[in-house]
Amino acid sequence: MKKTLTVLVLSVQVISAQNIAQKLDKATKDLMDSSGAVSSGLSFYVTDDNGTFIYEYGGNKGLSTASTQKIFTAGAALETLGKNYTYKTTAGYSGTLSAGTLNGDFVISSNGDPTLGSWRYEAYKPENFKNKLIEALKKSGIAKISGNLVIDDSYFDHQTIPGGWPWDDLGNYYGAGVWGINWRENQFDININGTEFKGFSYPLENVKWLNDLKAGGSSDQSLIFTAPHSDVALINGTLPAGKTVTVSGSVPNPPVQLGTEVKQWLKESGIEISGQVITASQLELEGKQVPGAAKNIILTYQSPTLDKIVYWFLRKSVNMYGETLIKTLGKEKKGNSSFKSGVAYLKEFWKSKGINPNMINFADGSGLSPQNYVAAKAEVQALLYARKQPWFDAYYDGFPTQDNGMKMKSGTMRDIKSFAGYHTAKDGKKYVFSIIINNYQGSGGAELQKILNVLK
Repeated sequence: MKKTLTVLVLSVQVISAQNIAQKLDKATKDLMDSSGAVSSGLSFYVTDDNGTFIYEYGGNKGLSTASTQKIFTAGAALETLGKNYTYKTTAGYSGTLSAGTLNGDFVISSNGDPTLGSWRYEAYKPENFKNKLIEALKKSGIAKISGNLVIDDSYFDHQTIPGGWPWDDLGNYYGAGVWGINWRENQFDININGTEFKGFSYPLENVKWLNDLKAGGSSDQSLIFTAPHSDVALINGTLPAGKTVTVSGSVPNPPVQLGTEVKQWLKESGIEISGQVITASQLELEGKQVPGAAKNIILTYQSPTLDKIVYWFLRKSVNMYGETLIKTLGKEKKGNSSFKSGVAYLKEFWKSKGINPNMINFADGSGLSPQNYVAAKAEVQALLYARKQPWFDAYYDGFPTQDNGMKMKSGTMRDIKSFAGYHTAKDGKKYVFSIIINNYQGSGGAELQKILNVLK
């Protein structure tokens, strides 16, 4: 009797899986038939939470992923660095301290903390770092600095933007680069009414603007163009007339921005400084020696733990976090902070977990590069691996709950849409899935969610 019951249950499960597969196949083919783009690429793969295959359509096909690329970076970072990993920023001095006067430079160094001055964490806002820094200075007895304020941004290499990022993206907030010292997530906001600048979220240092904006339309269709180390920014496109819109851009030189703000903090606190704000990059450009981290440390400022960083990385799709993690992985595991080194490690990591390397052609850590080519099957394999790891709760928590109620990471770029994640159906069946579509001219997300709704 028990054997008969077991066979009956298995038969029902097989029939149910077949029915789901048939419905997925119909919905997928309907999408492809209605898209009007024969050359469209679709990669779709579905299993249950044990990895039992349910359905695929071009599941081995490598396509440009957009932000579902982040599931690979987040998982590798949590396992490699540990969910309690923290970044550190230090402040200290060179030279000698006598009677309240520092005869030397005051130096701020970091290992690339992407959260320094971020507004996302209650205890880590810009004011928190300011207060701790000034408190440390006063506690150490420094009332006057005879040297320079050195912002040591030398921890990472000089390339702040991954190769392959579109020029249209670089000056916008989601195209912010990665530096040895990051500040305020390397983002600024401008309030603009029509074509007129009304104000910045904070004074942006050493940037001159070319404004080619035109008033028109009903939504923000503007683009900001900035380049690393540049002092010229361009904004063009259109903004609605007659109302104030907030547009966000990427800071062209975050270390300089931080240094300028710190110098102002010193002035406000009555601490004199005779020298200038200078960065390690500037010293190199001038052929001068970079001092490196100070020996006399008066403050060590730690970031939130990695699990909290990953939460925002996935939940709000912060590209700059992903590229910082890539540089950190390269530096920690290969002794080389280049994007190339970090991306190579990322591929090696997932290959070691059983993913066919031909299905994971990574170009960055965030998915902003159109040169990322990944198969849906590889994304599902990464999700299944993560599910079995002790860090899974921190990973899963970051996945947004989409409009259809599914817990999944989304990705969007021009003519690219993707979803990858986990779902428990009304009948209790658990699914793991990934769907990626390229060169689709339709409504994108809504159409893909129609397919995924079959799993509900």
